[in-house]
Amino acid sequence: MCRIQTLLSHAWMVRTFLKHAEDIAPDDPLQDVHRVIFDYCRALEPAWQRNDAEEYVRRARGKLAKLRRASHVLASEYARVSTHTNFQMAAQSLLACVTQIEMLLASAPSPSDTGDRPERSGCVTSAGPTPDGHNANAGGGSPGPEANPEPAP
Repeated sequence: MCRIQTLLSHAWMVRTFLKHAEDIAPDDPLQDVHRVIFDYCRALEPAWQRNDAEEYVRRARGKLAKLRRASHVLASEYARVSTHTNFQMAAQSLLACVTQIEMLLASAPSPSDTGDRPERSGCVTSAGPTPDGHNANAGGGSPGPEANPEPAP
């Protein structure tokens, strides 16, 4: 789960770039790419929040084909819109994310097969404590370097 979430953070940056790219017309097929990335990330979010590895992997596998298609659309269509390095790198980045997610899912044992429930320990899930001083990583992630902030004056 952790490694996929890290890859999705990269995909999310591609999404943000595409969503705000002025070169892409509102009716362009490339507009669908940022929506597919959004849908994929949001589909996994509830299982991530519950630390439910079995559901997370099931959803990740179930939605992967659509994300893969979107990455291929971006890779094949971006030059029609712009050959700027930002578009090239966005296409390359999304393809790399999808390839890595495919590899992780292919090698992921089903938690029900092994009886194990993978934990998220070691995951970086946020920058540290919330404004009220609580650890934002309470859902199983490891605290960031700011987990023990100095008291406010």
